[in-house]
Order: sequence, then structure tokens, then C-alpha cells
Amino acid sequence: MFLIDGGADVATKLLDLVESQLIANRLPLVAVSLAAVPHANTPTVLTLHWHGFVEVKLAEEGDAVAYQSVPSSALQVNMRWDQFDDIEFDALETAWELGAWNLERLEAKPFGRVGALTYETNMGMTAFGISAIDIDGEATFVADVPEGSDLIDAASRAGYIQWTFRPVRGGMWSEVADDETLEPGGYRNPTCPLTTQPVLETYRLRTPRRLVYPFGRSRKLVQ
Repeated sequence: MFLIDGGADVATKLLDLVESQLIANRLPLVAVSLAAVPHANTPTVLTLHWHGFVEVKLAEEGDAVAYQSVPSSALQVNMRWDQFDDIEFDALETAWELGAWNLERLEAKPFGRVGALTYETNMGMTAFGISAIDIDGEATFVADVPEGSDLIDAASRAGYIQWTFRPVRGGMWSEVADDETLEPGGYRNPTCPLTTQPVLETYRLRTPRRLVYPFGRSRKLVQ
């Protein structure tokens, strides 16, 4: 069902992917997320949420009549991994180096089960780059996820894990960050001092489980 590329270094690849997208889009990021299903060596989906607006015009030479949010970018990342720790280690390092205040991990139940709520399905689809809704007829994602449907099907039956962070370096938070741990420019030097924590098997979850890895430290608290 899934085609996986050869074993590139995932940490470098993930950080490089985010930074290359920052260069290409020239917009600040609101948040970054990475989603995976509980099957080794399946693709993950990297989603970048941008802060910016595009003009809506009735004619090419006319004035803007409205503004729309820039859609998020969803990218399929093909990589080899055996355990969630392999992915989480790289998510931790990427979030750390990009100056995030924390990294949040969501362990989500299968949303295809009997009794699942609509919002669970919508969240699961969104995690893998498929927009469950449109805004003013426009998709909320620009997605390059060739195996998105297969991943969503797998997540609906087995659950999924999603990591989310809000970068300071390259992010919209750079001017308001109050964090003693950051270097000038909103980044941190490697390596992340935190270690990965075990993931509960998603099919055993009675409720969604969240875990937060704290990175930042407020200057106001250390004065």
C-alpha cells in the first residue's frame, strides 16, 4: 500500500523541509504539525500553517474586494522508521532548534469506530492533509500527499499520532516571544535535552491522550 524511500536522515530532512518551505513561501508560520499512523515505515504528513492573506479581486486590474487566508501546506514525507520514538526524536529536535515554546503530542483513537464524533473524523482528515471543509469554496490546504486517502483509512482503523509546535524562528511569534532559552533570532542550538516518552497503543485509548514537552522558560520568571 505504501512506498517508502531509502533511509535518509530524518531529523535533517524534517528540519530542512521546514526551512526550505519558509524560504520558498516567504511567510511566517503559525504552527507546524507532523502526523503518523501506527504502522512502521509508512509515510508521515508534515503540515505547515501560514500567517498571511491573499487579495481577492473581481478583475485582474481592480482593487481587492476581500482577503483570504493563505492555505496551509501539507507534504508527504517518505522515511523509514521502526518505532514512534524514531519520529518523535526528530520532531523534538526540529521544534527545539526552531525555538518552539513546547512540543505537543496527540495520541488519537481510531475515528472510524462506532460512536466516533464528527470532529474526530475532521481532525483525522486534517492531520493527513485532506480538508474536511471548504471556506468560501476554497480548500484550506495545498496538499502534496499522494497516499493521503490510504493514510486516512489506516488512521480511521488504527488511530494516529500527531506532533504540533509553534516555531519562533520563521514564525509569527518572533516579536512576542518571552523565552530565556532562545538565541537572538529565535532559535536554539542543538541538541534538545528532552527524551522521548512511550506512546500508548492507540487502539487501547479510551480517550485521546495529550503529552506536552516543555522547552521554553519565561524571562519574567527568572528575574
